[in-house]
Amino acid sequence: MRRIKLVLEYDGTAYHGWQSQKNAAAVQDVLAAKLKVLLREPTQVYGAGRTDAGVHARGQVAAFSTESDKA
Repeated sequence: MRRIKLVLEYDGTAYHGWQSQKNAAAVQDVLAAKLKVLLREPTQVYGAGRTDAGVHARGQVAAFSTESDKA
């Protein structure tokens, strides 16, 4: 298993913050969904911090683990 670090920059206008939420779009959920397609396996993404709704980020750190060699 490999642990991958990501350094992210995003426009948070369309999101209700970083952290996964049941009834709103969050950056964590969108990133995990895209990684699932890319890696062909589900993965949990962990952020080193959080943002509020509508907040942009530059240099936000996140990580995930994978068995895939595609990352």
